[in-house]
Amino acid sequence: MKRRFVSAAVASFLITGLVAGSAMAADAIEEVPAAPAAEITPVFTWTGFYAGLGGGPTWANGDFDVFSEDMNGGLITGFVGYNWQLDNNFVFGIEGDVSYNWDKADVGPFEVGLETAGSVRARLGYAIDRALIYGAAGWTGAQVHIDGPAGNDRDTLSGWTIGAGVDYAFTNNVFGRLEYRYNDYGSADLLGLDGDIDQHVVMIGVGYKF
Repeated sequence: MKRRFVSAAVASFLITGLVAGSAMAADAIEEVPAAPAAEITPVFTWTGFYAGLGGGPTWANGDFDVFSEDMNGGLITGFVGYNWQLDNNFVFGIEGDVSYNWDKADVGPFEVGLETAGSVRARLGYAIDRALIYGAAGWTGAQVHIDGPAGNDRDTLSGWTIGAGVDYAFTNNVFGRLEYRYNDYGSADLLGLDGDIDQHVVMIGVGYKF
């Protein structure tokens, strides 16, 4: 009888110890802090709408029936567009701009010059992280004038444009731009004079990607 009592007491002690040990182990497991979640850095993309301002020097030339004259100056421009970036880092886009030119020259008593201009261009580029190297081409148009003692005249020209440049994103929204462009505005008719006008542009700009 005494042995049975001792055995029961020992068994009770062992069961109590196991239960207590299990509870303490469970508490210890629950108290282990969870590993911090890995922080995922978002990948920059050029996809989206954007707008910006730019300006720079220009070199235009008017080749008319009786004279050929350089009309050098500068321009200021505003641009808007949209980019689509593919998984292979190629970027397609479309962009439009409106500019004001200060390209003027004196030909005898006459002043010849370009005024407002605009373009719509398709763009194709390749993104290297935050740098976008691109080429662009499309339609362009401009207003040209001639003023002098024999009268004043204006003409609206229509032609084509091609160029290349690089956009660099300083932040996820703000980017800078350096671009070269050649504009062929086509033929002008001013005071009965026919001529062809073209232009070279180097532009520095800043934009905001929405």
